[in-house]
Amino acid sequence: MAVGTAPPAVGTSPIARHLPGDKDVWVFIIAELLMFGVFFAIYIVNRFFEVEMFNASQLTLNRNLGVANTFFLVTSSWAVALSVHAARRNRRSKISLYLGVGITLSFAFMLVKYVEYSAKFNAGVTMTTNTFYTFYFCLTMIHLLHVIGGTIILIVMWMKAKEGVYHARNTKGLETGASYWHMVDLLWIFLFPLLYLLR
Repeated sequence: MAVGTAPPAVGTSPIARHLPGDKDVWVFIIAELLMFGVFFAIYIVNRFFEVEMFNASQLTLNRNLGVANTFFLVTSSWAVALSVHAARRNRRSKISLYLGVGITLSFAFMLVKYVEYSAKFNAGVTMTTNTFYTFYFCLTMIHLLHVIGGTIILIVMWMKAKEGVYHARNTKGLETGASYWHMVDLLWIFLFPLLYLLR
C-alpha cells in the first residue's frame, strides 16, 4: 500500500467502474465515431485542395443558426444527463421532466435545420452546387438522421419514465439511450466548427 493512502473501511469495497448502459451500444457508438472520423478526414483533405472555394461557400452559411443548433443539442444532452442523475437518486418525476426538455430541444434542432435547408434550396443551392455543399448536405443530413433516431429513442424513454420504469435499481435502458444521444451531440460539436468556422 502506498504511503499516505488510507486503507479501505471495513465492510466496504472499491466502486466498480463500468460503461453506462448496454455494452453493445458502445460498439455501435465507436463504429459510428470511426465512420464520421473518416468522413471528417476526407472533408479536410478535399478542403486543402480547394481552400478558396470552401471558404467562400462557408461564408454563405448562417452561423447564427449553427450556433443556435449547437446550443440546442448541448443543452438537450445536458438535460438527458440530468434525467439519468435523477433516476439514480429515485427522483422519478424529474426523469420524465428532463427527458421532455431534451426532446423539445431536439425538435428545435430539427426545425432550425429545416429552415436552413429551405433557405439553401430556395436560393438554388443543392448537393451538386460544389464540393463543399456535397459535404455539407451529406454530413448534416446523415447527422440529422441520427438526431431523428435519437429523438425517437428519447420519446420511448420518456414514455417509460412516465410509467415509472426507471429508478435507482433500473437505469440501464436510460443510460443506453443517453449514451447514444451524447454521441449525437458530440458529432455536432465536431461538425459545427468544421463546416461553419474552419478557415
